Amino acid sequence: MSITYGVITVSDKTSEGKREDKSALEIFRLMENIGTYSGDYTVIPDEKEIIKEKLIEYSDIRKLDLVLTTGGTGVSPRDVTPDATSEVLHRALPGMAEAMRHKSFLITPNAMISRAIAGVRGQTLIVNLPGSPKAARENLSVILPALKHTIEKIKGDPSECGF
Repeated sequence: MSITYGVITVSDKTSEGKREDKSALEIFRLMENIGTYSGDYTVIPDEKEIIKEKLIEYSDIRKLDLVLTTGGTGVSPRDVTPDATSEVLHRALPGMAEAMRHKSFLITPNAMISRAIAGVRGQTLIVNLPGSPKAARENLSVILPALKHTIEKIKGDPSECGF
């Protein structure tokens, strides 16, 4: 199974051309190692309605298997990615976000302020990743082993999970 995916970078500074998007580069590097196909990439500001529109576009119109956001997962006033994501999800997958936070917390106590979430919209898995390239890489690495199985299940695979 090949996975189609999109990356949405949520950052005021990057969308204004004031900062290079190193987080997306890290995500693309990791994803290319597991035989995936990029569906799209965009940089948008920290605006809740714009984030929601892009998530819906990537899920409902482009019908990507996976949408990864990077940025806007903290507690700063402009960090609204999890809020926008929660409004478009049909089902939450808290285990993914919990696993990412747990692994990150072993590296830095700052991980406990991450509000990143993961869930399903239609047949698309949506996962929020931090905006730091290092943290995005670390968090994505945690869920990579479960991505293929998760997407197969979202699409209706009837086989046993095999715990």
